[in-house]
Amino acid sequence: MPGKLAIKQVRSLAGSSAHQRRVMQALGFKRREQVVVHDNTPTINGMIDKVKHLLEVTERVDSTR
Repeated sequence: MPGKLAIKQVRSLAGSSAHQRRVMQALGFKRREQVVVHDNTPTINGMIDKVKHLLEVTERVDSTR
């Protein structure tokens, strides 16, 4: 079972390309300093890699284990 990633947008989208804006929207971001949680999958990792300069990624520890 894949773990979870807590992804925080730390930089603005000002000056970014339309492709990068679409990736951020697909990840669920609407504003700077927002945090979203996703499963640690190859698809999400590829999206993160495209906009890694705008994000801060940390592993989320589930308290339900």
